[in-house]
Amino acid sequence: MSTAQNRWETHWDAGHNWALVLAAGEGTRLQALTMTASGVAIPKQFCSMGGNDSLLHAALRRARSVTSPERTSTILAEQHRRWWQNLPLGIPPQNVIVQPRNRGTANGILLPLLQIVHRDPQATLLVLPSDHYVRNEEVLATSLRHAMTQLEQHRDHIILLGLTPEEADPELGYVVSDADSTFSARAVAEFVEKPNVATARALIARGGLWNSFIFAANAQTLVRTFEARCPAIVSQMQRIVAEERPEIRDAHLAELYEHLPSLDFSRDILQRAPSALRVLKVPACGWNDLGTPRRVVEVANRYRSDPPADTQPMFLDLAAVPSHRFARIEA
Repeated sequence: MSTAQNRWETHWDAGHNWALVLAAGEGTRLQALTMTASGVAIPKQFCSMGGNDSLLHAALRRARSVTSPERTSTILAEQHRRWWQNLPLGIPPQNVIVQPRNRGTANGILLPLLQIVHRDPQATLLVLPSDHYVRNEEVLATSLRHAMTQLEQHRDHIILLGLTPEEADPELGYVVSDADSTFSARAVAEFVEKPNVATARALIARGGLWNSFIFAANAQTLVRTFEARCPAIVSQMQRIVAEERPEIRDAHLAELYEHLPSLDFSRDILQRAPSALRVLKVPACGWNDLGTPRRVVEVANRYRSDPPADTQPMFLDLAAVPSHRFARIEA
């Protein structure tokens, strides 16, 4: 371990840095690649690229760039229990948050956020999706740490990590800042979701970045942002999280989720609070969100080196979680 890494780990061991890994999505756009021979679609976060650890495990390792396993939490879905219940996640059981059903990314963030704040009111939070592939993890890790240190200057802001584009990709979202800076978080000027290729090129020429859905924020700031958009939901969840009896808490949470509206975090929360947003530029690191079969195949074509991708079928490996076996699914 390097001296610099030692200094960093000493710093976060003494602080309030938390990481939240989002792993409750369905991954419906990749079902053609993640379907078993028996016709069961495995959510992509429990799959791997080329037989390595699952995408979920990769995200949990990414979290170690900024905090310890004891302050790493993940949100999972009850309907996926058979895929994750026997997985060695390497974090304390109380940090595994299970939502009764999927009610959109906003509720999927709010529930674990409130649990973290209940345990640590001074928490600062890094939010990581679990469906990303990164060729150069150290480049991204450096930016993750930088984002957390930037919160010292931006305690009332949400810092989005914008990836330096490596191509004009029409399947991604773009975020444009009010200035181009690699070293400090800048105000957000514009969001553009899935532009055509010509528009994507124009956005890149203006300094547009890929919207990674990775972000950092003071946890209390994030709670206030939710309260401004959905105060009743925040209030109900806070009461449930504060309940000390697990059986009562679980029953009330299940009842709440029966009636919760589905809310999208980007559309319904972030983009309605533009003044609270800042974006931090991340150097190109071979990032890919694996959102579509085409993007999975591109990653396999570009980054698999043994054997050469042009002589082998592209595939995702599916972790059969209860038995820890792998099956090859060709794309």
